[in-house]
Amino acid sequence: MPSVEPLSERDDALRVLAAEAERAREGSGRLFLLRGATGTGRTSLLRAAAQQAADRDMWVLRARCAPENSGTDWGVVHQLFGAEADFVDDPPADPGTSRAAHHRTRSALLWRLLETYAAEAPLFVAVDDVHAADPLSRRWLAEAARLVDGLPVLLVVTERSQYDIDPPGAGIAHGLSPALVRTHTLAPLSAGAATGLVRAAFPEAAPDRVADCVRAGAGNPLLLRALLEDLSSGGAADGSAPTAALPETCAALYPGAYPDAVSWWLAGAGGATAGVARSLAVLEGGEADAGVARPPSADGTVSARSRYPGCSPAERRDTQARIIARMAQADTDRVTGWLTAMTRLGLLRQDADGPHRYAHPLLRDAVLSGWTSGRRRAAHRTAAEELMRGGAEVAVVAGHLAHASAVAESWAVDVLVEAAADEVRAGCPRSAVALLRRALDEPMAPVRRATVLIQLGSLECAEYPSGGIARLAEAVRLPGGSRDLVRAMVALATALARSGETRAALRMLREEEHRLADRPDLVRTLRAVAVLMSDEELGALHKEYRRRSGPDGGTTDLLGAAHRMLNVRYEATAGLISARDAMAQTRTILEGPVDPIAEPFLFGTAAAVAHWADELDEAERLVRRALDTLGSFLLHPMHHVLLDLRVDLAAARADFDAVLADPRARSSGSGPSGPGPTSAHTQAVIALVETGRLEEAARLVDGFDLRTAPDSWRTNRFLYARGVLRAAAGDPAAALDDFTECGRRQAAREESRSVVAPWRVAAAECELALGRPREALALAEEELRLAEVWHTPRVRSRALRVLGEATGGRRGLELTGRAVELLRGEPAGTELVSALISHGRLLNALRERSHARESLREAVERAERLGAVRLRTVAEQLLREGGARRAGAPRTGPAALTGSERRVAGLAAEGRTNAEIAALLHLARRTVETHLTAAYRKLGITRRTQLPRALPPAPPGASARAG
Repeated sequence: MPSVEPLSERDDALRVLAAEAERAREGSGRLFLLRGATGTGRTSLLRAAAQQAADRDMWVLRARCAPENSGTDWGVVHQLFGAEADFVDDPPADPGTSRAAHHRTRSALLWRLLETYAAEAPLFVAVDDVHAADPLSRRWLAEAARLVDGLPVLLVVTERSQYDIDPPGAGIAHGLSPALVRTHTLAPLSAGAATGLVRAAFPEAAPDRVADCVRAGAGNPLLLRALLEDLSSGGAADGSAPTAALPETCAALYPGAYPDAVSWWLAGAGGATAGVARSLAVLEGGEADAGVARPPSADGTVSARSRYPGCSPAERRDTQARIIARMAQADTDRVTGWLTAMTRLGLLRQDADGPHRYAHPLLRDAVLSGWTSGRRRAAHRTAAEELMRGGAEVAVVAGHLAHASAVAESWAVDVLVEAAADEVRAGCPRSAVALLRRALDEPMAPVRRATVLIQLGSLECAEYPSGGIARLAEAVRLPGGSRDLVRAMVALATALARSGETRAALRMLREEEHRLADRPDLVRTLRAVAVLMSDEELGALHKEYRRRSGPDGGTTDLLGAAHRMLNVRYEATAGLISARDAMAQTRTILEGPVDPIAEPFLFGTAAAVAHWADELDEAERLVRRALDTLGSFLLHPMHHVLLDLRVDLAAARADFDAVLADPRARSSGSGPSGPGPTSAHTQAVIALVETGRLEEAARLVDGFDLRTAPDSWRTNRFLYARGVLRAAAGDPAAALDDFTECGRRQAAREESRSVVAPWRVAAAECELALGRPREALALAEEELRLAEVWHTPRVRSRALRVLGEATGGRRGLELTGRAVELLRGEPAGTELVSALISHGRLLNALRERSHARESLREAVERAERLGAVRLRTVAEQLLREGGARRAGAPRTGPAALTGSERRVAGLAAEGRTNAEIAALLHLARRTVETHLTAAYRKLGITRRTQLPRALPPAPPGASARAG
């Protein structure tokens, strides 16, 4: 590394010293006191001044004081005069002479010795760190300062001048006339000077890297020089700056000159100051570990309003000083003064809203490196207690508790659990896991411990399918009430099922049913779990339904509200009731009382039925309500069902961006919901197909081996999605195999209605593509029969569309026309586009080309709004076949917006922030920003405030969210 100039910004001091040396050479000496904080370069400046004096033919006497030598009498004098001053150690000639008189005699002899030296040549007497000198030498130097004004002697001493927690003693100039002393105080390095030193060491360093080094150097030449030394040792052979960012921990530095320099700085400050400095580092470190659930400030740090209670910056600053004083057992006023002084020196910086922090995390880590882990844990505990007492935010208190020794008070568990829940809501489950693991270190009642174990086991299983099973098994074994036991059993059974141990989970649930025979409400909950886990249990429920629903039966009291809702679901998929009847029964069940432990099953199943009935807004409300009942109790069989439903609802609205934004949508293999594909995968494949990304959809499909996937309704739906991909890729025969197998599996589950996966419609289209209209007609007629029972516009239109295509001619045209009309004004997604295409195709076949173009152009426009590239391509191809020159779809203006872009832009026009829009539509914030960027481009605007004028007014009663 190039040499670092140690005297940056010290030229003025050298010039003053040179002038004083000339003054002394002329016979008018005095004391020159060079003051400064530790590391500001006093020693280097004194050395340079001594060399400057020697170059001018002055005789230089040197001494350097050290704390370990402060108990040696006349130590400084011996350094200055060597053997010629040995007489100071001689005992008094007269044994009766007092000690004070003997010291006066030796001082006088030393003065004569100094005069002798000065008679031979002008003297430059340099004493470094005079504050550490032995008392006798200090006293003699102070006396000499009163006498040198008539001699060619410049007495230059350096003295540490820094605010410490323990008030310092009197300095060497105390009691001297100002006329006898010239004082110069060294200031910290300016940012420009520090930048120049870094640039001199690393000319090619990036600006942000230079700024980091300047901050970590804190305006202190000692620290900056040590940091540059460490960085050069870890850099390239040519001395260039290392490419990695400046580390935040000293463990990454080699050879470690920087932390050594910080330790030396703390040692010079004394034990009390070091304790305060380390307490501040602990306090700041706990804030840094307080999680990410709080919004950061512009510089990436957490706002002081979150860290310290107080209405004003001054109050928050006082709170910080009070907590540090309590941690270090120091005087609060002295702590306040130290924080102010260190900020002036550059080692700390003050936030705009009050408190102080270290100039760089690396400096904070170096300050902490000298403290034992036990001292740190104790300091974190004190900080947590003080912050809790002062009313700080839960996350901040928990950040300290995470590193503290056990508190053994109930509030500690409350804080850790609440903070963990905040982390889960913020999308940081790993942080929540760390907090809950720490909570287990605290003593607590068995019931409370079981709750923490369930939450922790749930989160661990979400990361690894079998990761938290041991925690959940421990929760089951703990003593407690029946309801607590059922909660633990539900979590454990879910974990076992997701790790592939479904039989073991069912066996455990059956055994528990016998022990809870006197609690039928809890038994019903366990049975609901079993039904969700196993098709065998679902079949048993269907058999029970048929037995109880005979002439003398009735299902109202069959198994409670949740199971009655499951029976409504069965009737819906079995083609036994209409959508209107299903929703009427659903609303009636929801109006009745329900056990809170069964609420997720009830609301989740009701949401599924509402989704099939095209009551999408109501389904969304029920999904949110069900997720709210789960809270932080994440490991529950309904949790991923509800997440799947949320994706299904986005797919029903043809919101492909929202579908593909789901974090589970692009993963493959086993996931937190268990082995095999999820509904998120199914909808992602279909969304990719509809948006024209067939290769990406194929890669996602290839990530699963359906031969080894569990035989579940999720796998069955994914089989349907694979058929959609194969059909779009031009392989109707392979697609037909997938759709037929999908139908066979649904029939095995007594799900005759294809409202979940419309396999008959898709299979009929494949039959038509393969030139087998008779087979297609049979499938379409059966689909229409079931659709007329369910009687929602979407399923009826779908059935009419494919029946019309299979029938052909005027009758087919009439059927596709009815399919189009059924969906006007309905939440139809891509179904209306498909109906328009089918209608346009038949019009082309009947040579009604003008009407065909109207239908197909509408299909193109609607497909463009939805981002349905595949359907738009089909419609454009049919337009060209019908003689149209261009598809005519708008590229700009409101009509060019996709459905997702329209919804996001509409909410933004209402004044919603990006974060609020993301929460409302269940989108990633980046997705919202992408939609807005596209909307601005199509609308020809550049600012958010232009949206209300650029967008057309929504229809009466419609909302931007409904699109």
